[in-house]
Amino acid sequence: MSPGINLSAVILAKNEEENLAECLRQLGFVDEIVVIDDYSNDKTIEIARSFGAKVFKKHLEDDFAAQRNFGLERASGRWVLFVDADERVGPELKEEIIQGIKKVDRVGYYLLRRDQIFSKTLRFGEFSFCGAFGSAKILRLGRKGAGIWRRRVHEYWEIMGKKGNFRSPLIHHPHPTLREFVGSINYFSSLHALAIREEGKKPTLFKIIFWPPGKFVYNMCFRLGFLDGMEGFIVALFMSFNSFLAWSKAWINQGRSR
Repeated sequence: MSPGINLSAVILAKNEEENLAECLRQLGFVDEIVVIDDYSNDKTIEIARSFGAKVFKKHLEDDFAAQRNFGLERASGRWVLFVDADERVGPELKEEIIQGIKKVDRVGYYLLRRDQIFSKTLRFGEFSFCGAFGSAKILRLGRKGAGIWRRRVHEYWEIMGKKGNFRSPLIHHPHPTLREFVGSINYFSSLHALAIREEGKKPTLFKIIFWPPGKFVYNMCFRLGFLDGMEGFIVALFMSFNSFLAWSKAWINQGRSR
């Protein structure tokens, strides 16, 4: 670890020429930028290096936790911030990060991610910060050496110790089109099916038939997804379909392995 580097930012990338420049432009306050590139064939690497980023190539091999741990190992800072290419660190969050890493009693911080889908910021349903399916509160800033990333998809940073929360949002711009949303669901549901098998979970017809609609109702009604309007309905429907695909693929894989 370099004694002169306090904060590193790590970005995983593959063919992100449309997103990367704006992401890096908002990370000018960090001491080091590390880009882990999954062998892009566009201008991703060229853009990263134009911002002074250190670029390392590594095949993803369908394991996001391993990719993030690879980036964690190559970061030199005392603190490491993980940002995706389609995420943006605004001025308010920047100031919270700068002040947060000065505290000696914290080992990590949760960021509140706000998704903007079809030009609308979602605040409820799947992308709220609470509840069993909450995905907005994410641990993305931590001390170097305090923990490791786990799980190949829907990965999480396991850090032991006292953690804090930032109030300013990390803005996320996923799925600019329905076609890309569907493609993403197909890809990630396949990874989720593999993770289900690795974790020893048993896919059942109950989980295939009843879990997805139950998740839809929970996100729309109990977590107020309907307040996000048509965008909230589309996201709740698609994420329920993601659950259906994941458990169905896990069930099919289970049959093939017999």
